[in-house]
Amino acid sequence: MNELAKLHLPPDPFDPAALRLDQAFAESVGVRKLLTTVPVRKPNRQDFVRVHADPAYRLTPAAIIELKEDREVYLVVPAMAAELPGEFAAATLFTTINRQGVLHLWPVKLPGADGKHNEWHRSAAEAAELAMHRWMRVTANMALGAYEIFEATGDLPEPVWPELPFAEILKIAFRDRVVDCADHPLVQRLRGAV
Repeated sequence: MNELAKLHLPPDPFDPAALRLDQAFAESVGVRKLLTTVPVRKPNRQDFVRVHADPAYRLTPAAIIELKEDREVYLVVPAMAAELPGEFAAATLFTTINRQGVLHLWPVKLPGADGKHNEWHRSAAEAAELAMHRWMRVTANMALGAYEIFEATGDLPEPVWPELPFAEILKIAFRDRVVDCADHPLVQRLRGAV
């Protein structure tokens, strides 16, 4: 086939070069990812995380009730906390993100009424403070009786935080788990009524 005939052929619809998507294809399709789930938990031991440095993106002190067997954390409004002495813990809820862009709230318990911090809570609070400026990983060390803190050594990029106010993050995280009245199922469960 001569060169002139090649110029008039239609393009091959199965040419791999013509089928490859541009690397920014997701940005060009006019969609945005919605934040519909925000776990409330400590960071996974394999995750490097950052903590939002803006104080507007944390709640302290907050009353929480952790149901370890159900792996759920409930947020208790102050009026109900007064009615549930000994059932809740005071904590700071830090807005945290991992390298995969998964946002979560990290509850770090505050010192007890006696002002004493156990080493687990103290080391978690220290890790959260450090993670405001650097990528950190937190791993439980039972022999130490505290968390070990590891700093990422690579030149990792700054996190990309969702453009949501903290109140909206709280609403998503605790949508079905706000203890705000005496007839809440968790209150009934704690009182042995159910």
